[in-house]
Amino acid sequence: MTAPIDRSVPSEVTAGTFYAGTMRIENQVDAERYVLLEDDAVIGVADYEIVDDQIRIIHVEVQPARRGSGLGGAFVQQVLDDVTATTDYRVVPACPFVAHWLREHPDYAELTRR
Repeated sequence: MTAPIDRSVPSEVTAGTFYAGTMRIENQVDAERYVLLEDDAVIGVADYEIVDDQIRIIHVEVQPARRGSGLGGAFVQQVLDDVTATTDYRVVPACPFVAHWLREHPDYAELTRR
């Protein structure tokens, strides 16, 4: 049995909630993180920090049992799509997984040069 990453989800989400298939993604601005939820259980976390005109994505993780399924990449894509749609921040991929994902998806490279 795999333990959840982090079940402590604030009772009030301070920013956008959007859906990706049957999963829900919340941007918890006060906690500086996006969470990926399935049936209200946290199955993924993307921690970030805002520094001036940048959003530094510092850590992305999905439950170990879900790794290798493409879920992490889909989560990163949804996070970057939200950043694109709702901010003018330049993305700094401080997380190696995000940096690798961006190299594999050059159509998102513009986000690192805003």
